[in-house]
Amino acid sequence: MENTKSDLGMVGLGVMGRNLVLNMADHGYAVSGYDKDPAKVQALRIEGNNKKVFGANNLEEFIASLRPPRVVMMLVPAGPPVDAVIRDVLPYLQSGDLIIDGGNSHFKDTDLRQNMLAEKGMQFQGVGISGGEYGARHGPSLMPGGPVESYARVSPIFEAVAAQVEGSPCVAYLGPGSAGHYVKMVHNGIEYGLMQLIAETYDLMKRGLGLTDDELHEVYLDWNQGELNAYLLEITANIFCEEDAKTGKRLIDVILDEATQKGTGMWTSQDAMDLQVPAPTIDTAVAMRNLTILKDERTAASKLLGQPGANFQGQRAAFISQLRSAFYAAMIITFAQGMADLRVASKAYAYNLDLETVARIWRGGCIIRAGLLNNIRSAFQKQPNLANLLLHPDLGKKVLDLRGDLLEVITTAPKLGIPCPGLMACLAYFDGYRSAWLPANLIQAQRDYFGAHTYERIDDKGVFHTQWEES
Repeated sequence: MENTKSDLGMVGLGVMGRNLVLNMADHGYAVSGYDKDPAKVQALRIEGNNKKVFGANNLEEFIASLRPPRVVMMLVPAGPPVDAVIRDVLPYLQSGDLIIDGGNSHFKDTDLRQNMLAEKGMQFQGVGISGGEYGARHGPSLMPGGPVESYARVSPIFEAVAAQVEGSPCVAYLGPGSAGHYVKMVHNGIEYGLMQLIAETYDLMKRGLGLTDDELHEVYLDWNQGELNAYLLEITANIFCEEDAKTGKRLIDVILDEATQKGTGMWTSQDAMDLQVPAPTIDTAVAMRNLTILKDERTAASKLLGQPGANFQGQRAAFISQLRSAFYAAMIITFAQGMADLRVASKAYAYNLDLETVARIWRGGCIIRAGLLNNIRSAFQKQPNLANLLLHPDLGKKVLDLRGDLLEVITTAPKLGIPCPGLMACLAYFDGYRSAWLPANLIQAQRDYFGAHTYERIDDKGVFHTQWEES
């Protein structure tokens, strides 16, 4: 590396950054790495031995190792750390250089940074990356946005390191501005929803049916076959087999029942509300994570109000089969909510997203990869302007066929004292979406009654107001 300039430089050599550097080096690219923590730089040098990898001691050395026009990528936590890196590297950069943010930054921050750097003659690209530690090392799903010319500069590297499905790399240019980070945000929102749904099935089988960890492993292993195949189900099955080195128990049974979050699910929910796109499964998933962190309050409430729970009276095997069907229906509905949000956001933010492409690059590498994405991709291939996946004849009918099982599950859960708000939200969304009439006329009347907010009529154009207390 002493006489070789690097194709790309990485700032941030944590698990994701280091593994992505090594992935790039495996594909023949020369890559430099820098981190404020010297131990992380040294770790890169050790793992990158005999590869085209250079660990820099300082920023000046780091930038000097890059081939101009330079490409600097960062994988650091969202928020102030991103701005700090930009501030630190700017004095060493020149017009025409490209900075890439591969973290989970809020899309509006990405737009601001892109505009700021454009004024200095530099390019900025927000790239969503999904796949975790293993994906970064062996093939993630990459979601790049920003100037199209900036993607052209790095597309050979990204296409080389991305996961491959049927000979196609799980990466594609998605659109201008913050398109890449927006798509990654919604990816994570869908991820929140699916994880909540799986957690609810776990609760119903553990507390409701009394299944052991071995039995839960077998159920999720079985579910992961065929049309329900999904990475999240695969790892869920594996989790129940892991033993705790400290206690000898199954690890799942010694993990605290609190789930924190880093913000992407909440951002998805917030922006969907701003765009007036209903995404109740994602909203519920965020709310339930917030409920889990109230551990002390929940413990106190269980003592005061009684711990929920009742004996299941039916046939376990039959209920597990219904639960499987209910989860698959809910899975389709959750993806429908996320893709509907992307469709509206694409117009609102001028991303011009191709949803078939989004589904294609999510098929491999990413956390929400699933066999269902082949069906979703096919749906958008045939109907590029499809407003909602539930309007696709095959997917909509599939949910309708499974609705009875979903209904049976969510009516059984309250009898057992087990909350399943995600599954309930899915059914409510489905039934609401297929309702030609909803009781919003009453809401219009109430708003006009107490606040003179007016209402619309079914038999005349315009807005109307009634003096309700005088009529």
